[in-house]
Amino acid sequence: MPLDNLSHFDERSGVVSCRTDWGCWWQTVHEVHIEVNLSKNTKAKDVSVKVRATEINCTVCKEVVFKGQLYSTVHPDETVWTLEDNTLLSIVLAKADVALTDEIWVSLLQGDMYRPDPFTLHEMRTKLDLERFQIENPGFDFSHAKLSKSYDRLPGWSVNTTKKNKDEEET
Repeated sequence: MPLDNLSHFDERSGVVSCRTDWGCWWQTVHEVHIEVNLSKNTKAKDVSVKVRATEINCTVCKEVVFKGQLYSTVHPDETVWTLEDNTLLSIVLAKADVALTDEIWVSLLQGDMYRPDPFTLHEMRTKLDLERFQIENPGFDFSHAKLSKSYDRLPGWSVNTTKKNKDEEET
């Protein structure tokens, strides 16, 4: 992908991540980002990241961190992983289905593995829509825009109720 097509939208507006027991993951229109927290002084030789079009296997110090069928297809040859300060593994997967305008990964792996809570999923959808607007309209900055779009709602929840519950959990 040419550099002039990159929106760098997440740098201006922040990321909406899904927390996991090993780190977190988030997505942009074109990529899925995964961050794995590591023990101090982990070396690159201790890390193994194997990616196929629909599968991923992440092993650190011969222990599987996560493994399985990806939610959707990626370009395995465009996968990049880096070890930052020997304490953080950063993996970037290039989505293969970017032509589908409303495609969002609702979980990292098939079977709802590492699925965000409803509020976070709603925020991810909003963020991806705003990023798409940014890409389609490069002269405008949508990084702080608000959408009133009604996404699929789950019975018994609203954004305000879920946000209130999330705030209560954090305190």
